[in-house]
Amino acid sequence: MYSSSSVSKRHVMVPILAVVAIQFLLNIPSVFSLNMTNAYLQHKCFVSQGKYKPGSEYEKDLIDIIDSLPLTSNFTRGFEMSSSGEGPNYVSVTHQCRGDSYGAKCRSCYSTTISELRRRCPRYKGGIIWYDQCLLVISAVNYFGKIDYDNNFCISNAKKFSVGHYSNVPWGIFIDNLTTIAISEKNPTELYAAGERKIGRDKVYGMVQCTQDLSSKGCLECVTSNSVNFQKCMFYKRGARVIGRSCNIRYEFYPFVAVGPNYLKT
Repeated sequence: MYSSSSVSKRHVMVPILAVVAIQFLLNIPSVFSLNMTNAYLQHKCFVSQGKYKPGSEYEKDLIDIIDSLPLTSNFTRGFEMSSSGEGPNYVSVTHQCRGDSYGAKCRSCYSTTISELRRRCPRYKGGIIWYDQCLLVISAVNYFGKIDYDNNFCISNAKKFSVGHYSNVPWGIFIDNLTTIAISEKNPTELYAAGERKIGRDKVYGMVQCTQDLSSKGCLECVTSNSVNFQKCMFYKRGARVIGRSCNIRYEFYPFVAVGPNYLKT
């Protein structure tokens, strides 16, 4: 069973509605652990940004962006961002897919998140929603290239490891290695890496990803900050993830992403 924690103080988190499969608890790989699921994780309405009025310029620009993104993108890059207006009418939409989810799968996730966020945060100028394979942000504030330190949370498996045969040191090295790949010069725009390595008696699968509006330096800072702030949630757990607007960290004891060019095996 997963539990959650958050360091955000500016907004109230909506409880996680995640269903954990029996295969996960038993540590049995299945088609569901191999990139097939797209479960809802959490959402947040940005109450401080206020609401827009029906028929307002803000609503018109928001609808234009929402409708135009699927027409102008084939979702092969996995990251889409568009904005319009300025001052009180500024509105932006950002969509980021997981590094191994692109094309039709990414497009489908976009449709799901748009529909769900607008349903869960009706007429709010801003909000964010997370699914397994993508996140979506609507905002009246320009945050492009800035690290979001407020909208982060951690969920972890309630099952722990015995300290006798599991150490945080190799786990930390594993995440560091993935981060290095994600921000390397050979991978300047994707800011994503995944892989696997043996830790103690088990094989661990991990992933690091930042939204593509960040620089490599910003990505490193985001991952480092979340690793430190959520270490109690992540360490000695049989699977955990830190999820945010700017970066994500995840490790499991079963494969959950597809093997690709930025996949590390050690």
